[in-house]
Amino acid sequence: MQVSVTGHHVDVTDSLRNYVEEKISKLKRHFDNVTDIHVILTVEKLQQQAEATVQVSGAKLFAEDTQEDMYAAIDNMVDKLDRQIIKHKEKMNSHR
Repeated sequence: MQVSVTGHHVDVTDSLRNYVEEKISKLKRHFDNVTDIHVILTVEKLQQQAEATVQVSGAKLFAEDTQEDMYAAIDNMVDKLDRQIIKHKEKMNSHR
């Protein structure tokens, strides 16, 4: 699994990068076929936004969240991705 973290109007520090990688690593517990993850962290005035695109076995999943705190935005974004990955896995396994 390849994780890339970029920042738009924000410097991505080591602690922020480690936090994102730690949270993203939890996605592998539900689905092993996650190949590529691209995370973009954006700051616009008082709004902190985190968005991610995940390449999963032939499909692309996208999630974003905006909060006043960057860490809260990352947490909510990972939760959204987690739900999407579970739903994608169930779709793949529910063949009639």
